[in-house]
Parts: sequence; C-alpha cells; structure tokens
Amino acid sequence: MMKVKCTQLPSGLTVVTERMPHLESVALGVWIKSGSRNETVDEHGIAHLLEHMAFKGTRRRSARQIAEEIENVGGELNAATSTETTSYYARVLKDHVPLAVDILADILTDSTFDAEELRREKHVILQEIGAADDTPDDVVFDRFAETAYRDQTVGRPILGTPDTVMSFSPDQIRHYLGRNYTTDRIFIVAAGAVEHDAFVREVETRFSALPRLPHSSPVLDTARYTGGDSRESRDLMDAQVLLGFEGKAYHARDFYCSQILANILGGGMSSRLFQEVREHRGLCYSVYAFHWGFSDTGIFGVHAATGGENLPELMPVIVDELRKSSMSIEQQEIERARAQIRAQLLMGQESPAARAGQIARQMMLYGRPIPNEELMERLSGITKERLTDLAGRLFFDTVPTLSAIGPLEHLAPMGDILSSLSPRAAETHAVAI
Repeated sequence: MMKVKCTQLPSGLTVVTERMPHLESVALGVWIKSGSRNETVDEHGIAHLLEHMAFKGTRRRSARQIAEEIENVGGELNAATSTETTSYYARVLKDHVPLAVDILADILTDSTFDAEELRREKHVILQEIGAADDTPDDVVFDRFAETAYRDQTVGRPILGTPDTVMSFSPDQIRHYLGRNYTTDRIFIVAAGAVEHDAFVREVETRFSALPRLPHSSPVLDTARYTGGDSRESRDLMDAQVLLGFEGKAYHARDFYCSQILANILGGGMSSRLFQEVREHRGLCYSVYAFHWGFSDTGIFGVHAATGGENLPELMPVIVDELRKSSMSIEQQEIERARAQIRAQLLMGQESPAARAGQIARQMMLYGRPIPNEELMERLSGITKERLTDLAGRLFFDTVPTLSAIGPLEHLAPMGDILSSLSPRAAETHAVAI
C-alpha cells in the first residue's frame, strides 16, 4: 500500500512525500518541469549551465560552503538536466532534512551567478562537451536525436555547443530561471524517514522566494519527427549503430505496449535480439532495444556495437527481427516482459532516491502518484494482437532514423537496409531524404 502524501501550497508549489519508516535516511529533491527543450533558439545549453551554476555560490554561501555543509553531515548533493526536466537532489540522514531543504532552496532562489564563477564553469562544461564527443556511444545518440527531430530544441544535445556556452551572461541565466523555474512547474519530493507535515513546513518557509505561478506558462513547440540518415566515419574499434522510429508519448494509448515490445525485442539476455544477434550468431557484444517517451512524441530504437566488418550481416538480422515482431508474439514473451518490468518497478522502490525520482516523474507527467496496482493493470491489458499491430505501425508506417559512427565502409545504404523490412519503409525513407 502506497503511503504517498501530496500538498499543494498556496504559492502553487507541489510537495510530495512517501514515508519509509524502516530507513534512517531521506532522499529529497526539487524537480522542475523544464529542460533543454524549454530553451529558445539562442539559449542552447543554458538549462545545463544553470544546473552547474546553481552550486557556485549564493548570497549566504560560497561554492565551497555549499559542498562542505552537506558533506559535514555525511550527505550528498547533485543535479541533472534532461530534455524536459531538471532535478536537484540530496540524500541525508533524517535529522539533517532541514539543512538539505535549506541548501536546495538557497541555490535555487538566491544564487548570485558570479561572473568569475561563470567564466570558470564555462570551461568545465567545454571539457564535458569534449569528453562526450570522445565517447562514441554518446555521440551516436546525439546524432540520432538531431536527425530524428531536425532543427528543433527536442533534438539538440543538452550540453550545448562551445560557442553557445561561451556566449551566456549572468543575466541570460537569470532570465531563463525566472521564466521556467516557477512554482506551477516545481515538485519537491522526499522519500524515506520523512514526516510529511514537518517537511511541508520546511519547504513552505524556505522556498517562499520562488517565482509565483505566471499568467501563462511557456508553451513548447510541438515536436515534428522527421527521420533520416546520419553517418560519421571514425577510426574506432567498433561501429556504433542506432536504428529507430517514432515512438509513443507518455499519454499515448500505446505507450506501455511500446515498453513491452522493446523488452521483448531487446530488453535482456532472453530477448529476441540478444539471443539471435549475440548468442546465436556472435555478431556483436552489445545489442538492445529501448522506448523513450516525451510529452508529445517518443523514440523506439535498437542500438548495437560491433566491428565494422560485421555490419553487412548484422543490419539485416536486426531488421528481420523487427519484421518478425509484426507477425508473431508469443504469450510467454509477454509474461516474461511484464515480470521484468514489474520486478524493476518494485526493486527500484527499495531505494529512496529511486522512489523519489519515480514519484516526481509521475507527478510531472500525470499530476498524481500512480499506484503499482494501476501500473500493472495497464500492462495486463496488452495482448499479442496489440503488440503485432503496434510493431507493424512502428516499423512499416513511420520514417526510420539511422545514426552510425565508427568504421562504416561496410554499412549499406539506408534503402538497402530497410528493403528486407518492407519496400514501403524503404520508399518512405527515400521520400524523407
């Protein structure tokens, strides 16, 4: 039975807790329904830069004091930026929750964005961009998003570019924060040894300086999935290949069906792709399928890493497994996928940090925490017929996206790769390009 309690403050701020009385610690954080997708054209990378700068000093604390105060009590403090959300979170023993709330409130309501700190942090992020560019399995996903959602914020790398990062001023950061970090878009969540009423009082006091609910929230541009082909030849040991299609948004009827299909195709060692590509044929070390949802679109993809000489055999095998999934799914596969998703859900709830993040995502997406029973009920209605129908629509009726990096001289043209899936898919790709 879930023990989640929710309170919406008069300011519009939402506070949610789940008490886990067997613990001595609390995971807590501030989740903002705003990420890199909320940037304007000339703000590419500012959401991530703001996340860094929040830790670089307030009027009450220096950057060093922020780090020392949380670590003096054995706590942890971190943050993350994604396409549609940003989070700032801490883990402390239960006696130190007021301190953690105070620090989180301080960095989000009273950061100074000092010009010298900003100059230094820009160079840190330039190193981060360089490190990401040296990681082919990161690059292949960035190129995929840029190709799938051409010339749109949803498809841009979260880190920004060296030129955009170096261009930002403290005032631009303040403007982005004031526009996006408003109380109607912020969820403060705690899980663990936490008392709801006491936590709400701490939050209400400490976060009183947050910008109030605006007259109208910024509206995201609707995502336009375009698809296409992106290849970058590099002198690497392995080729990183990502073949994908437009998936389903969080609220779409087929969202959970897509999660099951991804699991069946490439969600573990018993999945179709792992068994056929790696175990039976030995064509690569890593292969998996995934489905990511956004607020108005999604991505269904298959990622593989292999030696370039294996590409002529690998790609037809992957495409053939996609084709087969539109023809036949076994009930046993559905049950196994459902069991894996259930286990991941329940195991994740044994960690207060994972549980706090899960609750925050549900609040941002659905406006309420979703009971486990309801989640499993959504999965239980998925049939073989729904899965094969979905596979047919995903793989035959949407424009494919291919992203590849590494030794690619043996990678066939996109039309040839897709011809074994469906002439219609190959024709659709040709029109898109």
